[in-house]
Amino acid sequence: MGQKFSAAALFRKGISGDDWPRAWRHHDLQSTYDVVIVGGGIHGLATAYYLAKHHGIDRVAVIEKGYIGGGGSGRNTAIIRANYLTPEGSRFYDRSVELYEGLSDDLNFNIMFEQRGHMTLAHSDASLRTMRWRAEVNKLQGIDSEVIGPEDVKALAPMIDTSRRVGHPIEGALWHPPGGIARHDAVVWAYARGADSLGVHIHQQTEVTGIDVDGGRVTGVQTARGRISAPVVVNCTAGWSSIISAMAGVRLPITTTPLQAAVTEPVQHFLHPVVVSGTLHVYVSQTARGELVFGAAVDPYTSYKTNGSLEFTEGLAAHILELMPAVGKMRLLRQWAGLCDMTPDYAPIISGTPVDGFYVDVGWGTWGFKAGPVAGEQTAALVATGRVPELIAAFGYDRFAEGTLTAEKGAAAVGH
Repeated sequence: MGQKFSAAALFRKGISGDDWPRAWRHHDLQSTYDVVIVGGGIHGLATAYYLAKHHGIDRVAVIEKGYIGGGGSGRNTAIIRANYLTPEGSRFYDRSVELYEGLSDDLNFNIMFEQRGHMTLAHSDASLRTMRWRAEVNKLQGIDSEVIGPEDVKALAPMIDTSRRVGHPIEGALWHPPGGIARHDAVVWAYARGADSLGVHIHQQTEVTGIDVDGGRVTGVQTARGRISAPVVVNCTAGWSSIISAMAGVRLPITTTPLQAAVTEPVQHFLHPVVVSGTLHVYVSQTARGELVFGAAVDPYTSYKTNGSLEFTEGLAAHILELMPAVGKMRLLRQWAGLCDMTPDYAPIISGTPVDGFYVDVGWGTWGFKAGPVAGEQTAALVATGRVPELIAAFGYDRFAEGTLTAEKGAAAVGH
């Protein structure tokens, strides 16, 4: 998949300045496709890839108003885990971890997936009870997850202050060894290359301006470059999912809220696992290059703004310094924000809709990156077969009207 080069050929190209082959091709916009996918992030590209690979559906167009991976897929903190609260959520994300483990081989592209472990800190007896609950739910699904004490926290992450002198002493943690991080842009590029090699057309700088519906069935999409006729349209957008769905006459119970993050200068590696504190509203990991990547809870208001704020930086710094005082002299290099589409039960919507042929893979809140592979796999199966796969049965559009919600807030309150 994709063109391969020997080590010698790579060296020659590096010093000669020869043009590299395109990772994915440019295509003229066709007037007709079998499937149009709106959104060129991880979810849209993975859906296109698995449609072609597993179901032989390759007359697929991925439509992206900006550049590939320039939305939520390029603005997240790249954390992967499966230690969710509900059985449905745990099973779903466990399948995604399984796919991530083999993704570099499957797509012939190094996504830099490192299973360093994921640690969710508990700062009170009530929080520790929730961690034990999650651990037991995980174990019943065959997921490696356990509650550990402060001494184990210190052994796994020596820079964390586990003393009783701090304002929020650590009582224990939920330890999830399969969790870790990956290079988010590498995952995007890998799926784009893979989908392109199977015949999928990727159209960047192509904004969707309308969705055509006739007699309760989708018939195509309007774009800034012209109309496309298609019997199937899949909404795989983040941040704009309710706007895109409204074009087809489908209302989504979603609010859109910014989530800010920040990164420091690179330093020698000292933090191996991903560390999360719901009480302090912060999570942190260290990249392969040595930067610390921080995030917090979503902003306390709905908005489409993606700029940072001083209030976020001040709050983040205070909480990180309580957690790891020794990093106080590190310099914060930059901060940014992404858009989170939040549902009432903090679980996604992967489903058909009242409009025939119009599907949604939306509502990911702060955990869309970790779900990319499994969401693409399951959405592709739904579209190709018309049957709802068991892994996504709990995430249907109708659950909000029926009152059968999948409550994941307890495992997603800080996002990661």
